[in-house]
Amino acid sequence: MRVLIVEDDPMLGSALNRGIGQAGYLPALATTGETGLNMARDSAYDVMILDMNLPKMQGADVLKNLRTDSHTSKMPVIVLTAMDATAQKVKALDAGADDYMTKPFDFDELLARLRSLARRNPAQPNGGVLFCGDVELDPDAKVVRKAGAVQVLTAKELKVLTQLLERKNKIVSKAQIENQLYGYDEGIESNTVEVTIYSLRKKLGKDFIQTVRGVGYLVKQ
Repeated sequence: MRVLIVEDDPMLGSALNRGIGQAGYLPALATTGETGLNMARDSAYDVMILDMNLPKMQGADVLKNLRTDSHTSKMPVIVLTAMDATAQKVKALDAGADDYMTKPFDFDELLARLRSLARRNPAQPNGGVLFCGDVELDPDAKVVRKAGAVQVLTAKELKVLTQLLERKNKIVSKAQIENQLYGYDEGIESNTVEVTIYSLRKKLGKDFIQTVRGVGYLVKQ
């Protein structure tokens, strides 16, 4: 399960990112509403955790933009906020939220709600397992197979492969891959994408990932 966290509090955002990762899922963190919306549009996530009181773009505006974009309209969203008034809950749900939790919260309950929302997501066929040719990836189990044989991937390789398979038959730019690896607010190492692609080709076949020179990369069915 891939979880997009949109939270401007650095301590809480870091804790959520770490805890969700330790629970076996693939988190990504954005610290502004605008950044979170861009990340949601650039890649595919199973569920979003969204704070309502955000810099640059409020959570309600993020929700409205998500619901009017064909790429993100079905993404389940759980609002996680300190605002506990009934009117605020109604506003968030009317704007398109699927669930609502107030801070402070129980982390195990949050994980349970994330799993429940992800199961309802109609955008994940075949139970979320991704395929291309003889390569298959189970994002939840973090298991990759080629022709039935399990392949051992690093965390970076897994993130890149997931992004490419989710956008199968579409070109993914180097910048989009870098944003997935590092987030929009982290420093980027210049050759990480090339090194990761090279390693994936060694494990999955030299022709599995195609380079579109000057544009990006793709896997093609």
